[in-house]
Amino acid sequence: QVQVTESGGGLVQAGGSLRLSCTASGLTFGEYPLGWFRQAPGKARERISCLYGSYTDKYYADSVKGRFTISRDNAKNTVYLQMNDLNPEDTAMYYCVADPEYQVLVTTTMCSGNFRYWGHGTQVTVSP
Repeated sequence: QVQVTESGGGLVQAGGSLRLSCTASGLTFGEYPLGWFRQAPGKARERISCLYGSYTDKYYADSVKGRFTISRDNAKNTVYLQMNDLNPEDTAMYYCVADPEYQVLVTTTMCSGNFRYWGHGTQVTVSP
């Protein structure tokens, strides 16, 4: 049974940083698409960053571009989301996703398709 688990969320002041981590049991993170979504109360779920294959294949939503960085450490079976210069609009539940079936297309300008595996989320709260 596959289980994806996020960690690293918390409360931070505006301008601060957090690094989210995501690991999985029953699933080995490989070169297939991985990503992060977020959802704030009363708002639609947002696809914020995706990673595929070589490190040049990274997608960022405009809302986080230049502030967030996605990376992967296959040896640790972990994907990260480094979040800098946080602001209150970044407050949300953050979800890690994985697509070992290669159904998701990732380029630097798009991340399209459905991720099969989702974590339960980690809460990020940014105070003014």
